[in-house]
Amino acid sequence: MLVSHESPIGFLEESRNYNDYDYALVHLFETNPAYYSFFKASKTLGREVLLDNSIFELGEAFDSDKFVEYIKELEPTYYVVPDVLEDGFKTRSSFHKFCLTYDDLPGLKIGVVQGKTYQELVDCYKYMSDNADYIAISFDYSWYQSITASRLNRFDKLNKQCKGRQRFISMLQEDGIWNYDKPHHLLGCSLASEFKHYRWEKSIRSLDTSNPVVTGILNKRYYKGIGLLDKPSVLLADLINAELNMEQEKDILYNVTEFKSLIR
Repeated sequence: MLVSHESPIGFLEESRNYNDYDYALVHLFETNPAYYSFFKASKTLGREVLLDNSIFELGEAFDSDKFVEYIKELEPTYYVVPDVLEDGFKTRSSFHKFCLTYDDLPGLKIGVVQGKTYQELVDCYKYMSDNADYIAISFDYSWYQSITASRLNRFDKLNKQCKGRQRFISMLQEDGIWNYDKPHHLLGCSLASEFKHYRWEKSIRSLDTSNPVVTGILNKRYYKGIGLLDKPSVLLADLINAELNMEQEKDILYNVTEFKSLIR
């Protein structure tokens, strides 16, 4: 799996040494010219760039017209087509409308699976399997809490999210729905240990998570072989202008190294 850990602006240059590709949050382009310039330079260097619509940070997808302008300017390798949290029907409609309206954009289209029930998620997955270049699966569907509750009562919310995504992917495979011929992307994580489960699934091509970086900024180091047992509530986007000291930088580099050992 290709890995990218979102990082503060002051550590972006260093991040190229530990990231397999560069993951951009579009809403940060608006207020941080240096942030945009970094990803423009990445394209010049021949690196893969994935442009996210920032729905997790904003609660709704970034303005479509502005998003399109940034896609045209940046020419990312991939971009996440605007979706709607927990709503499979509206996400499919949004994908269809966006692609119909903007049919000549550079880059490959990532379609995010959304829904509140297994069937709704399946319907959305099938649609993205047929229409998107790349399928993305999130770490935090509310459905994960119900699917794991009856079987894994001992797990807290974070563990239920980890086990929920694992179970969702397994169910898609068991039901003959999983498209092994299309690349998949895992959006975010609750606990880094989840990714050990996907080591041998070649159709899961990539993932993104700021977890090793955020925890490093907070001077928390991963435990060998498992990562951490909790997750900070702060988002990387809120730390984008953080000025790091030497200890924080060391903790980040330690965590990203440990993270890679979990998946490879």
